[in-house]
Amino acid sequence: MTHETLIKKTCAKVFEVHEDAVVLERRLMGGMSNFTYVISVDGTLYTFRVPGKNAEKFVDREIESYHIELEKPLGLNNETVYLDTESGIKIAKYIDGVPLHEKKPLDYLKEAADVLHTIHESSLESKYPYDPFTRLDKYESYMSEFNHTHDTRYFEYKETLKSYKPFLDQFEHTFTHGDAQVSNFVVRENEIRLMDWEFSGQNDPYYDVACFGNNDFDHAVALLPIYLKRTPKHEDYKRLYLWRTYQCLQWHNVALYKHEIGLSEELHVPFDKVAVLYLDKAKNLLAKL
Repeated sequence: MTHETLIKKTCAKVFEVHEDAVVLERRLMGGMSNFTYVISVDGTLYTFRVPGKNAEKFVDREIESYHIELEKPLGLNNETVYLDTESGIKIAKYIDGVPLHEKKPLDYLKEAADVLHTIHESSLESKYPYDPFTRLDKYESYMSEFNHTHDTRYFEYKETLKSYKPFLDQFEHTFTHGDAQVSNFVVRENEIRLMDWEFSGQNDPYYDVACFGNNDFDHAVALLPIYLKRTPKHEDYKRLYLWRTYQCLQWHNVALYKHEIGLSEELHVPFDKVAVLYLDKAKNLLAKL
C-alpha cells in the first residue's frame, strides 16, 4: 500500500469522510525515522506521520501517547487528533511556520532557550525515565540478529563515556523533550513551537541542549550560555560534550540498524556511512574533553 493510499484510507475512517476529501499536499523533510506529510481533510490542514520500517524498536507508542498528554499544559506541541499506538500512525493539527533548520539557528538561541526552560522548569514529571545507558544497550542488542560486528571504536567510546556516568548521575533530572534538534522547532510569527515528543522522559536537562547540536554541535555550544544565562563553567561544557557523545553513539546504533534492514537502499540514504559519521563525531567530542 502506498503512503497516499494509507493516508486516504486512514483519514476517511478517522474523520468519517470520503477518501476524495483527503489530499496529500506535500512531505515534510527532516528526521531519520518517519515520513511526515502535510495533508488536508475538507480543507483543514493536518500532519500525518507514517513511522519508518521497524520504528517500534526505538519508540514505545504508549509512552509517546503518555508524554503527548503530559505536555499539553505547556502548549508547545501541535494538537494530536489521532494516534494508533500499535502502528504509530499519528495525525495532528498543522502548525503553520518554518522549521528552524531552514533558518539560521544561531539567530533564535534566546527563543530556543526559552522553550527549553518552559519544559525543564515546569512542574511536569514523567513516570518514565529516559535511562540513557540502558537504552544504549538495548539499541546495541538489536544488531545481534544480523551477526553484525561493531566497529571496535564504538566499544572504546562507550566505555570512556560510561566512566563518566558517576559524574552525570549527580545532576537532577527534569522532564525533557529528548530530541530537541533544530528540525523539531517551528518558527512562527510570534512564537516558537517544539514538535515530535517521541523520545521524552525524565533526564538531565542538558541533554536537550546537546540535542540542539545534532546537525552542528557549534549550535549547542552557542546555546549553552544563553540557556544558563551565565558564562558556562568547565563542568557545564563537560556535561554538554558527554551528552552529545552519548547521542552520537545512540544514533550510530539506529543508523546501523536501518542499514541492516535495507533502508539504505530503500530510502537512498547511506545509513552505514551515517553510522560511521556519528562515530567520528563521538571521537572528536571525547578528544575535546
